[in-house]
Amino acid sequence: MQVLEVNTPRLRAAFLEVNVRLYADDPNYIRPLDKDVEEVFDPAKNKAFRFGEAIRWILMDENGEKIGRIAAFVNSRYRTKGDQYPVGGIGFFDCVNDQSAANLLFDTAKDWLVARGMEGMDGPINFGERDRWWGLIVEGFQPPLYCMNYNKPYYRQLFEGYGFKPFFDQICFGLDPTKEISQKLLDRHAIIKQDPAFKAIYINKHQLEKFAHDFTTIYNKAWAGHGGLKEMREEVAIALFKRMKPVMDEKIVWFVYYNEDPIGFFINIPDLNQWFKYLNGKFSWWHKLKFLYIKHTRPNKRFTGIIFGVIPEFQGKGVDAYLINEAKFVIQALQRYTYYELQWIGDFNPKMLNVAQGLGDTYPTRKLITWRYAFDPSRTIERHPTL
Repeated sequence: MQVLEVNTPRLRAAFLEVNVRLYADDPNYIRPLDKDVEEVFDPAKNKAFRFGEAIRWILMDENGEKIGRIAAFVNSRYRTKGDQYPVGGIGFFDCVNDQSAANLLFDTAKDWLVARGMEGMDGPINFGERDRWWGLIVEGFQPPLYCMNYNKPYYRQLFEGYGFKPFFDQICFGLDPTKEISQKLLDRHAIIKQDPAFKAIYINKHQLEKFAHDFTTIYNKAWAGHGGLKEMREEVAIALFKRMKPVMDEKIVWFVYYNEDPIGFFINIPDLNQWFKYLNGKFSWWHKLKFLYIKHTRPNKRFTGIIFGVIPEFQGKGVDAYLINEAKFVIQALQRYTYYELQWIGDFNPKMLNVAQGLGDTYPTRKLITWRYAFDPSRTIERHPTL
């Protein structure tokens, strides 16, 4: 077997082809957009390069067949509270069902990380934010959500066989949005509704900069400092909202205010993979036109919860119930969606798990695991600290 560093256009294409080849017979597989993968490794597109570096390899067998791939990352901003040593990351792992092949990929990444002062590695993770390419599917092998990792069931054995230990579990939840939410949420909503200082509204595409500002305010109060997450700059939020605009359904993106101050958001988008699955990973100008046609002619009955949050001063006071129920009135009236799935919630975040489980008839749809491997075998792997 031979490991090749991806450093030419031909090998960049081969890196994408490994994923396609290994899942050619899997009916649940949806090919990621090539551009979404490539942007992770593009310093002009990925701001994580300001704080680290990334590399990737493909694995060839004796017959010249592509049988695996892996990427490795170092990022000075990647820290979890309580870490006692520097940890790098691996991602975009794919491999045939062969432990020796997987070990060669893991060893290659480990050696590169050791040379850069790392003493452990987490994976599979992203070189960037946690909202994409994070975790290994171990339960719920169904078509993936947009920019969600998808893998074969045997990958778990490959990680465990190398010595990785679970760092945290990631749980997704589903529900039928046409049904009523729980009575507990309805009761809590009624209490907040009596106070006219509270207001919940859905986004207006013509005021994206205003809502991006409000998003930044809430995000930085609710998340900055947790799990190594840094403050978000307003220009980053504006760029994010502008990228979302072509696929945004205004009536499923919600904000809540108290005396006109932003205090929470409930951000959802249509399940984009229900459209992107027809593009075979491509997004040229022709494929963009095809996407618009598909989007117009193929109704998407599924939507996805991206991020939900309330600033600390208003947590535990029923604002979550108020926001969810106000959104429910509008979303149900649309009669547009019949399935809702929340993006993963870490088991280190019991508050959000309680919110998800308290919505009503929710049920786990998938479970992913983020694994950790300590280069010093005498070290005990501690689970991700609870928020």
